[in-house]
Amino acid sequence: MFTGLVAEKGVVEKIARSRFSAVLTLRAQMAASGLEVGESIAVNGVCLTVTAFDSGTFTVDVMLETLKKTNLGLLQPGSRVNLERALRLGDRVGGHLVTGHVDGTGVVARLKERGIATEMWVEVPPELEKYLVPRGSVALDGVSLTIADLQPGALMVSLIPHTKEITTLGEKKIGDILNIETDILGKYVHHLFSGRETSREGITESFLAEHGFL
Repeated sequence: MFTGLVAEKGVVEKIARSRFSAVLTLRAQMAASGLEVGESIAVNGVCLTVTAFDSGTFTVDVMLETLKKTNLGLLQPGSRVNLERALRLGDRVGGHLVTGHVDGTGVVARLKERGIATEMWVEVPPELEKYLVPRGSVALDGVSLTIADLQPGALMVSLIPHTKEITTLGEKKIGDILNIETDILGKYVHHLFSGRETSREGITESFLAEHGFL
């Protein structure tokens, strides 16, 4: 579990690709600050496992499904990524609860400077819209943000100077692809009230059929 507060921008040093996976070697200061093999780390909002590290770099394995469903498959040596170590019990939750399980990707559609901030409009897949609400939380490339505006097919977030400096969002251009994780609370609430799997009589016939009981 994470909070969406990026700790550092890392740099992709090397990518070893195979048919069904890839191994990323990332250069980051946190590699020398107590990383452990087996711990979880969010890379552009994707929860991955540290497999090795030294004083300046660490490696993570990325499976084919993750490469296909997130923007990690687009990374090249020299790409900059957002990094966050897993939340520890007792830590402050300054952002919102982020699982590191990306729901889909969106495309940066518009950037507009407004005062000290930058308004970023992101096109979102139709299947994710039901989990988005105005002033609700969303994670873009692992960054916890508040949805400032919501239109059919798109959301808008306002990036303050600190966010633009600390994360890679300040480097994004129109057409860039971002990982999107919607608010986990919104997903549970939607599931609870959708009536898809349960009813007043209990488990529905459609649920039984879907799971092979009918």
